[in-house]
Amino acid sequence: MAGALLAGLGAAAAPAAADPDVTQRIDALEQELAELKRQLATKNQADEAKAKVEEEKAKAEEEKAKHAPVVGAGSEGFYIKSADGENQLHIRGYTQFDFRAVAGKESDTNPSTFAFRRIRPVFEGTLLKYIDFKIMPDFAGGSATLFDAYTNLHYIDEAMLELGKFKPPTGLERLQSPRNLLFLERAFPTELVPNRDLGVQFWGILGEHTNVTSPAGGGLLTYQFGVFNGSPDNTSVNNGDTATSNSKEIVGRLFTQPFVGWAPEFLKGFGVGVAGTYGRQEQSLASLSFKTSAMDTFFTYNPAPAKGLPATVMGEGPQNRIMPQAYFYYGPFGFMTEYVVESDRLTRGPKNVFASNSAWQVATSWVLTGENASYDGVIPRSPLLLGGEGLGALEIAARFHEISFDRDLFPLFSNPNTSARRARAITVGLNWYMNRNLKVQFNYERTLFEGGAPNGGNMGSEDAFLTRFQLAF
Repeated sequence: MAGALLAGLGAAAAPAAADPDVTQRIDALEQELAELKRQLATKNQADEAKAKVEEEKAKAEEEKAKHAPVVGAGSEGFYIKSADGENQLHIRGYTQFDFRAVAGKESDTNPSTFAFRRIRPVFEGTLLKYIDFKIMPDFAGGSATLFDAYTNLHYIDEAMLELGKFKPPTGLERLQSPRNLLFLERAFPTELVPNRDLGVQFWGILGEHTNVTSPAGGGLLTYQFGVFNGSPDNTSVNNGDTATSNSKEIVGRLFTQPFVGWAPEFLKGFGVGVAGTYGRQEQSLASLSFKTSAMDTFFTYNPAPAKGLPATVMGEGPQNRIMPQAYFYYGPFGFMTEYVVESDRLTRGPKNVFASNSAWQVATSWVLTGENASYDGVIPRSPLLLGGEGLGALEIAARFHEISFDRDLFPLFSNPNTSARRARAITVGLNWYMNRNLKVQFNYERTLFEGGAPNGGNMGSEDAFLTRFQLAF
C-alpha cells in the first residue's frame, strides 16, 4: 500500500506537457514587441533628424535675418539699411517754389515772377559704419549744378575728416540748411562768405552733444579747420568746382554752447563762436554781384570806363575774413546775430586798393503756437494732416541787416552810378510749419541804398513781397 501511495505522489509531481498553441502565441507576441521596439526606435531617429533639420533651418533663417537689408520710408525720407546698421543709404530732398513781387528802385530789372528757388535731391548715408557721404545736385533754373559731394571719415565724433565739395566753415547762417532758414533769403553777411568750395577739413564735436550732423555746432565745442581752393564771395562763377590759382585758402572756426549739460535750462540754447579765412584771391571779379532778397543786383565790380585802364577788376593778393557769430534759443524764442568784415587787395591794371567790406545782421523769432524754436527749424506739435485736427505751427520773425562797401572802391573799381555804397534792409516774416514736410513762408523786406544812382544820388528804396511753398522729406 505504501508503494502504491509513493507511486501516486510521484505521478502527481511530474510537470504537465506545454500547450503548443500558447507557445506559438508567446513567440508571436515577442516578435510583435520586437517590431514595435524597432519601429519606435526608427520613429525616434526620424523625429530627431527632423528636429535637427528644423533647428538648422531656424538658425539659417535667423542668420539670414541678421544680414537682410531694412527698407523703410517716412517723413524724414526713404532709406535702405543693412541689418547691422553699418551700411545705410538715405534718399531725401526738398523743393522751394517762390513768388516774388518787387516795387520801387528805379534800376529794378526783375519782374514779379514765380520761380523755383531750389530743387535738390539729397543722397547721403554711411558705408562700413565709419564712412559718411553726401551727394546733392540742384536743378533750379533749368540746369544741373553740383552743390555737395563729399566723404566724411567718422570714426569718433571728436575727430572727423571731411573731403570733397561742401560749405567752408564760415558764416553761421551760411552753414544753416536752406530748408531751415528763418527767412526766404539769407542776410547780407552771407554775401561776403564763400558758398561752396573744394577742400579738406578736420573737425569734431567735443563734450555733450545731440546733433553731430550739424556743421554749425550742437555740442560743448565744435572746431573746424580746413584748406580749400579759395572761392570768391557768396556764389562763385564756377560754384567752387575748380581752382582759379595755385593759392589756397585756410579756414578755421570755433563754436561753443558753453552751458550744455550743466547750466539752467534757459541757458542751454546759447551758442557763440568765431570763424576766419586767410588766403590769396587771384581771379576776375567781373561776374561777381551782390543781390537783395528779391534777387535784384545792387553792387558789382564793373567800374566806370577810364582812359588807359582795363575794364576788368581782379582780385590779386591777400583776402581775409573774420566772422563773430552767436545764437540763442529758449522755448518759442529764437535769436541770431553775426558780423563779417572782409579785407582784400584788388587791382585794375596798374591801380590797386586794399578794400574793407563789412556786413551784419540781427534776427529774432517767436513761435506763436508754443513749440520750441531752434537752429534746425520748428517741429509742430499738432501737424496739419488729412483727417486730423492739427493746424501746424506758426512763427513770426523780424530781421535787420546791412552791408557796406569800402569808399575807396569808387569810382575806379566799381561804378558809383550803378553800384550802391551801402544797403540796409528790414525784414518781417510769417512761417507756417504745416507738418514736418510742408512749410509756407511770407516775407516783406524794405531795402534802402546809399549811392548807386547817377550824379551821386541814391537808388530808390526797394519793397519786396516774397512767398515760398517748401516740400521737404
